[in-house]
Amino acid sequence: MSRYRLLPSTAQEVVLRDHCAHARFVWNLAVEQQSWWRPGRAGAPGYLEQCRQLTAARVEHDWLRAGSQMVQQQALRDFAQAMANFFVGTHRRPSWRKAGRDEGFRVVAVKPGQVRRLNRNIGMVRAPKVGWVRFRWSRVVPAVRSYRVTQDRIGRWHVAFAAVPEPIPAPGTGGVVGVDRGVVVSAALSTGELLMVPRLSPGRERRLQRLQRLQRRLSRARRGSARRARVKLAIARLRARDAGTRKDWAEKTSTDLARRFDVIRVENLHVKGMTRSAKGTTDAPGRNVGAKAGLNREIMRSGWGLLVHRLEDKAQGRVEKINPAFTSQRCSACGRVDGKSRKSQASFQCTACGFACNADVNAAKNIAAGHAVTARGRSGSPGRMNCEPQLALPPA
Repeated sequence: MSRYRLLPSTAQEVVLRDHCAHARFVWNLAVEQQSWWRPGRAGAPGYLEQCRQLTAARVEHDWLRAGSQMVQQQALRDFAQAMANFFVGTHRRPSWRKAGRDEGFRVVAVKPGQVRRLNRNIGMVRAPKVGWVRFRWSRVVPAVRSYRVTQDRIGRWHVAFAAVPEPIPAPGTGGVVGVDRGVVVSAALSTGELLMVPRLSPGRERRLQRLQRLQRRLSRARRGSARRARVKLAIARLRARDAGTRKDWAEKTSTDLARRFDVIRVENLHVKGMTRSAKGTTDAPGRNVGAKAGLNREIMRSGWGLLVHRLEDKAQGRVEKINPAFTSQRCSACGRVDGKSRKSQASFQCTACGFACNADVNAAKNIAAGHAVTARGRSGSPGRMNCEPQLALPPA
């Protein structure tokens, strides 16, 4: 998807919000119909039957008939595709869409003349029952056959044109790089570079403190009040700013790595499982819940999953995932594995050969070499064991 900032007028925003409400209403009706299905009952209505029901509903209700039939039918088609993905096992079961959180609709069968460029920075797209809507022409617009209009929680509109971008070609130099993802250092490269998501500046620390104050204020605000709405908007603006910064960093970093190296190796981490809550249950409550919650927040702020996802999109077939076992305890110079070699979070000094460097860079070098030690103590390459120190021999 190629996403651009949409710039609708005040009158156009009203129609766009109606389209979002209609699409969400139709989607939630389809979810409710599907929720009544149980094994042994007749199957839930499919896409064609739901379209016939939509036609009857539009005849009966004027407010629904005032909207775009294309927008409403595409919501049903999206739901049918979501259910197909769920039954295949690749996606979760589609659930309810909420106002203020799931705002958007899709338009298909876009003709070539329905996307125009006005000048260097502004373009126009034709939306049903809205007319021509301006958007920022921030980069080349691909060949358009469909697009999706969305609104985020702070009221910004975007248009995303459906297109699969071409992957970045490999430089052809044979270069291999290892990427070690961390919390203090977001990404350490085997070349010695330390890359960090820009989130720890003094200004961001002040915004973090303000976010905490706003969250306490939100907990005291009465539901449905105007004060609660203002506080939620302020919280959404702070989070959107951090999310935008994190996404910008991941896009620039992934593009740079895809252009510089032929092979990119990362640890095969299950980020979703690593950031799971430690609260436990009533019968078996968890321990150190607050510390684990703080760690989960820092992992998600570091953009671990987003970076690898964008690397796989831009460097297709050139991203290799390495077993992460003991990569931070293995000496990249002699192969000795010892937990005592990791002196601190940032310091590594081998207890066998004395090799010293940044701990994250050492792990990145092991990832670049494809070295991962199994629990039994044998490295990926046969022959060397980690039970005895292996001193580096002088060259002959």
